[in-house]
Amino acid sequence: METSTIALIIVAVMLILYITEILPIATTSILAVLALAIFGVIPMTGRVIDGAFVPGAFSGFGNDIVYLIVGMIVVGNAVFESGVAEVMGKKIISLVGTNERIFMLALVPVTIAFSMFLSNTATAGIMLPIVASAVAASSGKLSKKNTFMMIGIIAVAGGGLTIVGSTPQQIALAYLNDSGHGTIGFWELSWTGAPILILAVIFFQTIGLKLQKKFFDFPEVDEGVPVPALNRAGEEKPKSVAKMWITVAILVFCVVGFITVDFDFAFWSLGVVAMVGAVACVATGCISQKRVFEKMDWTTVVIMGCSFGISAGIEQSGAGELVANTMINILGDRMTPWLLAAALALITMLLSNFMSSTACAALLIPIAGSLAMTLGYDIKSIVMVIAISANVAYATPVSTPPITMTLVGGYRFKDYVKVGGLFNLMAYILLILLFPLVLNF
Repeated sequence: METSTIALIIVAVMLILYITEILPIATTSILAVLALAIFGVIPMTGRVIDGAFVPGAFSGFGNDIVYLIVGMIVVGNAVFESGVAEVMGKKIISLVGTNERIFMLALVPVTIAFSMFLSNTATAGIMLPIVASAVAASSGKLSKKNTFMMIGIIAVAGGGLTIVGSTPQQIALAYLNDSGHGTIGFWELSWTGAPILILAVIFFQTIGLKLQKKFFDFPEVDEGVPVPALNRAGEEKPKSVAKMWITVAILVFCVVGFITVDFDFAFWSLGVVAMVGAVACVATGCISQKRVFEKMDWTTVVIMGCSFGISAGIEQSGAGELVANTMINILGDRMTPWLLAAALALITMLLSNFMSSTACAALLIPIAGSLAMTLGYDIKSIVMVIAISANVAYATPVSTPPITMTLVGGYRFKDYVKVGGLFNLMAYILLILLFPLVLNF
């Protein structure tokens, strides 16, 4: 049996287990990458084959994004432990109140502002602790389960506004520049990104919020809110103002560090910035090492680490290319620029929900460019379709790191499918309607 077929079977079984939750999704993720290795789709450990490095089943745990997530979870928990959460929460609530719709609306411009210029993963890492702090200070009037998923989706959508917001558009830019087929302006993607963001805001202010209240029937997760430390008299110990300021300084360092990762520093990366921040939190006593291990969201870490192995399996086996070519072949003689764009957007969106959007873009952009060249269509427009669609993946918790990070809100796989999946479908329909208006078809 071809490795591409084996990979697709494994992914299909993985999807069934995710949806049914017969096993915890972290366990399912581990089993999936183990199966890919056992059946020879990818090696168990990374190795160089024919001069190229081939990732192993668990190579993803050494990925910079995993360290970014781990580091920001530590920094986020330090925000709570040091008492900064209480101060921030009260300040946010004093400004916008505890009406959940207004609170959610107020979070949108801040999230967008970060995600346009930082990576969308860094944005989620910064925003989720801030949101959690406000929820903790709201006396139950605000909830993580009604806000976290929105933050993840807004962070991903906001990253699609600019050329630096996420990796897929940078891959598209590099491909176009290298092949001599033009370039992409800094704000050019906003012609499609802005309508999707507007749709997201409307969705979570209306039907999305209603669906969340209907489907999210699990208890509100209060992990991350520390139990107050008491003195011998049974009274809460006052928080250290010095540690509060140190925590704030570390958070500011992380933001500045995320902004400067594009500078030419050999050692500087998102993961390095986050881990330096995490170590600083422990070293300065803003959070203890014991609390770090107690409050670490291991499910998110495992799922994110395994997702890179799954992505490598889909890419290395040729399963992604097989899916793309099959769908294109189905269209046959009926192919038009718009139909090709709609098909490529669907393929990209589906694959990006189960593999890294970066890997998906790297896989499909050359295929799309070759198809456009063969058919005589505008290459830049077709390549931009892939870059845009790779960011339209909201239906699973393994789609993109910002969505994975929202698992700390207590969501189940089916919750993403029901709410994020509906928005994903709406965003896809909006995209294919916009393509003829904003691209050169």
